[in-house]
Amino acid sequence: MRGLEARSIVAGYTRDTPVLHDVDFAVRPGERVAVIGRSGSGKSTLLKVLLRQVAQQSGTVTLNGVTVPTGSVRSMRPYRRLVQYIPQDPASSLDPHLPVRRLIGDPIRQLKEPGNHRKLVESALESVHLGPEFLSRRRHEISGGQAQRVAIARALATGSRFLLADEPVSGLDLPLRNEVLNTLSGLDGVAIVFVTHDLDAAVALCDRGVVLHRGRVVEEGPMRGLLNAPSHEETAALVQALPRLPL
Repeated sequence: MRGLEARSIVAGYTRDTPVLHDVDFAVRPGERVAVIGRSGSGKSTLLKVLLRQVAQQSGTVTLNGVTVPTGSVRSMRPYRRLVQYIPQDPASSLDPHLPVRRLIGDPIRQLKEPGNHRKLVESALESVHLGPEFLSRRRHEISGGQAQRVAIARALATGSRFLLADEPVSGLDLPLRNEVLNTLSGLDGVAIVFVTHDLDAAVALCDRGVVLHRGRVVEEGPMRGLLNAPSHEETAALVQALPRLPL
């Protein structure tokens, strides 16, 4: 299968207490999939397995049909070019001492990307609707929404085709939240794995949703179907319990 796929994943932080139990998950090129669940459901662990930050105890992770092991920085470069991470809090991942040109450009250099690095940085900024005037700005000179868009640009700059986003609109006020969602919605041909507790954001952005409960996938399907006609009691509880913001 073309895409990013995890099959029969058992994973955790100690061998005796796995967090994920026989989890299957897949995202195809250009698809947007929400991963939904309560705190402790295994969402973040699944994301770390896909990022190859946590090694599974059993199961496989493949990218376009090729098994992806955990390995050295050098051996992981081809994977890192295509699969990138968007953090929940960009302030924690953006060095306050570096200008935006370095924040976006340094990963390009680390992955030894060919081509004109300045043009790659400018193109990445343009893709998130930020102009060249942002190149010299530092973290304290941009808004929260702009910081998250810089984080998205940084993830796109290596030519990535799969973005793994961990609660990227959590903590943003409504205008900034919608600003970031609009940016993500406008990324043509880029697959997004969207970990979120915000069901309305998931519906606005994602084609499909996967519900995790106690480390297992309990329901998946089109997002609007999950929201309007959940078939599993955990999905129904999430729909009833989680706050929903008007779009």
